[in-house]
Amino acid sequence: MKLAFIIDPIHLLDPCHDTSVALMEAAQILGHEVWITQANLLSVVEGKAWAVLQRVELVPVQLVEGRWLAANPWYKLSARALTSLETMDAVFMRTDPPVNDSYLYATYILDYIDQKNTLVINSPSGIRGANEKMYALQFTNAVPETIVSADKQVIREFVEAKRATVLKPLGNKAGEGILFLQSGDRNFNSIVELSTLQGKVPVMVQTYLPEAKAGDKRIILLNGEPIGALNRLSSGTDFRNNMATGGTVAQTEITPREYEICTQLAERLRQDGLIFVGIDVIGGYLTEVNVTSPTGIREIDRLDGTRLAHQVIQWVEQTLSNSKFKVRF
Repeated sequence: MKLAFIIDPIHLLDPCHDTSVALMEAAQILGHEVWITQANLLSVVEGKAWAVLQRVELVPVQLVEGRWLAANPWYKLSARALTSLETMDAVFMRTDPPVNDSYLYATYILDYIDQKNTLVINSPSGIRGANEKMYALQFTNAVPETIVSADKQVIREFVEAKRATVLKPLGNKAGEGILFLQSGDRNFNSIVELSTLQGKVPVMVQTYLPEAKAGDKRIILLNGEPIGALNRLSSGTDFRNNMATGGTVAQTEITPREYEICTQLAERLRQDGLIFVGIDVIGGYLTEVNVTSPTGIREIDRLDGTRLAHQVIQWVEQTLSNSKFKVRF
C-alpha cells in the first residue's frame, strides 16, 4: 500500500514518543510505502485533494533496557512532489491540535478525497464534529457532572455546589489551561474572566474527581475496540497527569467499567468515521475523547510488550482488502 501521513514538521517529532512515527514505522516494516506532508501543504486542484508529498524512510527505534532509543538521523526524505491524495490507499490526519482555522481548512480540503478510492483516518467531518472535550458529553452515563458555559454566574453556582472543580478550555491540548477551581477561591473572577475571554468563549467545568490522584488512564480504541491502555500520573508538583506537563506513565489494565464505557462509544465512533481514538478515563468516568492525534502507543508498547501500531496498519490492510476500496498490494 501507499500511505500518506499529515503530520507536524517531522524534525520536531520525537521518534521515541510520537505515535505518528510508530504508525509510520509499522507501515514500513509491513512492506508499505510511507509518505508525509503537512496541513499547510494541502491543496484542491480541479476538485480533488492534492498535497506536496515526500517519501520517508525510517530507522525504527529499538527497545534497550526498557527505553526506546533512536538512531541519528532516524529518517531520510525524498524530493517533494505535488501529488493527488487519491493515489494513496490511506491518508492519516495526524496534525496536533489546537483545532484552529488552519486545522479546520485542512479538513475541508480532505473532504475532496473520494473515500471510494482512499481511506481517510480519521474522517475529516468526524474530526470537525468531535471537539475533544464536548464530544464526551453525549455519553451521559459515562461522564462526571459537567457544565459548559461562558456565564460567570452559571459557573459560580456550579463551583459553589460541587466545592471542588476542574476548569478546562475547550480548544487546548496536553493539559494547557486546565485549572483547579474551588468554591470561595479569591481568584474566581479573574480565573473565569481570563478563561472565557471576558465571557465570550465557553469553558468546561467538571466536578473534581479525587481518583485523579491515582492517575488518568489513556485507552486506545481502534474502530471502537480497546486495544491498549496506560496510566498517567502527575509529577507531584502539578495536579494534571498529562505527559506534556511532566507526568509519568505506568502499566495498567482496562477494568470492566472502562470496557463498558468503550462499548457505549463504539457505534457512535464508527458512525462518525473516528477509527483511531484515545479516550481519557478517571475513576471510572470518561473525561475526554481524543480524535485529532491521540498518542500513547510508544508507552503502551514499552510497558506491555505489544505492537499496537502494527495492529492499526493490519486493520487498514484488512479493511481495504475486504471493502470497495482499491488496493495495490
